[in-house]
Amino acid sequence: MSTPPPAGSTVPPSPSAPSPLPLVFNAPKRGKPPTHWADLTPAQRREAVEAAGHRAYRARQLSAHYFEGLRDDPADWTDLPGPVRQSLAEKFLPPLLNPVRQLMCDDDTTVKSLWRLHDGALVESVLMRYPDRVTMCVSSQAGCGMACPFCATGQGGLQRNMSTAEIVEQVLDGARRLDRGQVAGGPGRVSNVVFMGMGEPLANYNAVIGAVRQLVTPAPDGLGMSARGITVSTVGLVPRMQQLAGEGIPVTLALSLHAPDDELRDELVPINTRWNVDEVVDAAWEYARITKRRVSIEYILIRDMNDQAFRADLLAKKLKRRGNWGWVHVNLIPLNPTPGSIWTASRRRDEAEFVRRLEAKGVPVTVRDTRGREIDGACGQLAATDA
Repeated sequence: MSTPPPAGSTVPPSPSAPSPLPLVFNAPKRGKPPTHWADLTPAQRREAVEAAGHRAYRARQLSAHYFEGLRDDPADWTDLPGPVRQSLAEKFLPPLLNPVRQLMCDDDTTVKSLWRLHDGALVESVLMRYPDRVTMCVSSQAGCGMACPFCATGQGGLQRNMSTAEIVEQVLDGARRLDRGQVAGGPGRVSNVVFMGMGEPLANYNAVIGAVRQLVTPAPDGLGMSARGITVSTVGLVPRMQQLAGEGIPVTLALSLHAPDDELRDELVPINTRWNVDEVVDAAWEYARITKRRVSIEYILIRDMNDQAFRADLLAKKLKRRGNWGWVHVNLIPLNPTPGSIWTASRRRDEAEFVRRLEAKGVPVTVRDTRGREIDGACGQLAATDA
């Protein structure tokens, strides 16, 4: 990978971009999920365990079982006395994700799960096993308030933000399945997490960053994942993109662009009327400059909507203006249509021409290997049918 643009060639954020997020991003208030072990920092865990009448070292034992050993059944915590096990489990491991449906495809290497939260809200997660990695796609909100018209989740509206623990538990469920050999291919581990499920991750910033910290904290206090294996997506909430750049956690940023021109992006990604194409691309470039991490530009190809050759040329022009190609990679995504939608995937010839145009201008580009079409793989489809 090439190095992002040098520190001296900064592109300042637009002075017209307001800092506070608009009130439309505030999730409706619903019942707060119970506090869970994964909501707490290591210091808070020790304090909570002592407050519950146990020795402080029990916190490290419980973390070792929960994060490192992936043991969620107190009967397996054999180094703890029986009454202590039950007390800790009841206090700190309340059930957060109640399974509604699990669907499998791709020779049982793709598992899509539909969960019901404590207040009845429905969310989805997907485990995808590849020859060289296992990726968990997780939700960060129940529903989504961004209202992108081609997205099943966006059309359902926003119900509420998810808690840190509700996000972490999606990853832990996949980790347990792999550890127990319940996914085709035998025992394994989660190597990648992408925040590309239901919701706009940066609209639930604190809980998402809290979850990321739990994932990257070394065992036994966290899952011990590499930050480079974690991708956080956004439709372009510029102030939060800038905040993420300063967190000191080198996750990959994925910008869901979907159009290189404001006229079309205003329609496809309504938040573009708040922060336009140039502003979000500048913020992405700045993220790459600060973190030295290449940004992924996500671009869903929609037939006769955003897949024209001239838009490939315009996309290349927009990205090239920010510096050399080392800072960016374009990830083209064939649309996974939702039932009854007017939107559908691009023709293969148009997809190929779009790729050719980008490659001709030196833009690093790949077409995503889509999975799960036969199990309502598009985000929000299962929740929509079970609501």
